[in-house]
Amino acid sequence: MPELPEVETTMRLIRPQLEGRTITGADVSWARTLGGLTRPAFERAVQGARIARLRRRAKHIVLELERDGLEAGALLVHLRMTGRLYVEPAAAPASPYVRVRLPLDDGTALHFLDVRKFGRVLFAREPESVLGTLGPEPLDDAFTADVFRNALRRRRRMLKPLLLDQTFVAGLGNIYVDEALFLARLHPLRRADTVRKAQGIALHSAIREVLAAAIEHQGSSFDTFYRTPEGQPGSYQHEFRVYGRTGKPCPRCGAPVRRLVVGQRGTHVCLRCQRPPRTR
Repeated sequence: MPELPEVETTMRLIRPQLEGRTITGADVSWARTLGGLTRPAFERAVQGARIARLRRRAKHIVLELERDGLEAGALLVHLRMTGRLYVEPAAAPASPYVRVRLPLDDGTALHFLDVRKFGRVLFAREPESVLGTLGPEPLDDAFTADVFRNALRRRRRMLKPLLLDQTFVAGLGNIYVDEALFLARLHPLRRADTVRKAQGIALHSAIREVLAAAIEHQGSSFDTFYRTPEGQPGSYQHEFRVYGRTGKPCPRCGAPVRRLVVGQRGTHVCLRCQRPPRTR
């Protein structure tokens, strides 16, 4: 599933093509993609609206709409497992996997392609009604080491499930949590409120370092589904230290990388670098 770096990459690449454009129609081939809104209601909501701004919030791409200079809701795109957004000439033949197509006033169209149909293109009058429960953005200036450490101290959950909780911190997924925990030398089963000050600072730094590097590499492509809007794979998968490297040597100490199951999620660790927590 695309995580923060893949969603950020997609948003940055399509933003220049979309900001300032007006939506002239809406073609929907899979109504469930709209999350319960009917096709006619969706078309009425978006047709004639101007795309004022694109941004990312957690794993959502947010297209802020306006009419006559006034706010007119937003489209919230969640790629899920196989979703992809791209812009191409409206006259070009569309893939049979395109679930939503939005023609634009410059002769192009925004396409939402989704092979497995898990993705969503939601219209919300008030975006915060959907996004309001999300935690802080890990790359924002407000997400300081002190803020993060204080949040950890108040939780008694294991680190891996906690970091995957989108209400605790937004945008992290399985890949980048494994990579950040390895970089910080913390075991995924470690309880959050037992993390010492220096360890919390290290984990905060590791999260930001891993995400920034993954964005620089345009995300990770280890299957056929994630592609940038330009159709290219990301390359951060070549930088993985532990994720998906079961049995291969740890790049730090040489011990074999192990695969565990934590919170029903495949988890990759070096048990020499990431000491398991003591149990009573």
